[in-house]
Amino acid sequence: MLILTSISTVSYEVKSTFLFISVLEFAVGFLTNAFIFLVNFWDIVKRQPLNDCDRVLLCRSISRLFLHGLLFLSAVQLTHFQKMKEPLNHSYQAIIMLWMIDQANLWLATCLSLLYCSKLIRFSHTFLICLARWVSRKISHMLLGIILCSCICTVICVWDFFSRLHFTVTTVLFMNNNTRLNWQITDLNLFYSFLICYLWSVPPFLLFLVSSWMLTVSLGRHMRTMKVHTRDSRDPSLEAHIKALKSLVSFFCFFVMSFCAALISVPLLFLWRNKIGTMVCVGIMAACPSGHAAILISGNAKLRRAVTTVLLWAQSSLKVRADHKADPRTLC
Repeated sequence: MLILTSISTVSYEVKSTFLFISVLEFAVGFLTNAFIFLVNFWDIVKRQPLNDCDRVLLCRSISRLFLHGLLFLSAVQLTHFQKMKEPLNHSYQAIIMLWMIDQANLWLATCLSLLYCSKLIRFSHTFLICLARWVSRKISHMLLGIILCSCICTVICVWDFFSRLHFTVTTVLFMNNNTRLNWQITDLNLFYSFLICYLWSVPPFLLFLVSSWMLTVSLGRHMRTMKVHTRDSRDPSLEAHIKALKSLVSFFCFFVMSFCAALISVPLLFLWRNKIGTMVCVGIMAACPSGHAAILISGNAKLRRAVTTVLLWAQSSLKVRADHKADPRTLC
């Protein structure tokens, strides 16, 4: 039988290393998602129309900026304020609750996979053709619905969390301040919230899997058609299929890693009070959205052009500054 000992205290070196990695992950995630947001928001400022894919990426960048902020606050709380021998403080509980109910990223990924299916797959059944046209027309309404549902779920979960927190305090006072009972009730409440939030993520994840499978089948059918007709290897439809699948498969891998880390962190935090293991899980959860944002930038033509423009501007600015310093007439 596997028994993990409680590691409630960690050394200063471990805390410093974890905090440095957390700052690095936050910086990478913030910069990549802020870049996606600014590129698309600048098109809105210039009154240029955004396509459906850019709208989804804009919403995802905002959601992930919020997610990175929560994970960074969780890392700071874990290293400096939360002691594993004590019950979870209210601020750390609130951060965990807000992180758990942030399911907008999964819904937006599902929305993106449905959009790829409606744009790339050539359906033969009448119902599927009508459904693909409906998805293409209603993508803005779907995004608005995801945002509204996320806000409503956040309000409901926060209200439920604080109502159960008040019940916990009242129960503990009634039971003569039993510290052990306080721990158990708090852990049970958070575990209940964790279970409800992740059960809510099952429907969008199933939709994501089905749409990704349909896109994979469409790619295989398209490649067989190309072999029969010996068409050019640089087929635009083939390249679009591959780019879409690369984005979806990378999200699937990162989501599974993040979900497994979150699942493992629950017993580490609530049962075994293992601080180092919880730190590792938080680090994995913070690294996954940063990596996927970088993949999205590399697979989007508009974002790649924006990166090239920024790099050329930075290179020219450094060159002008170097020439200005090397010019003897500027030295006084």
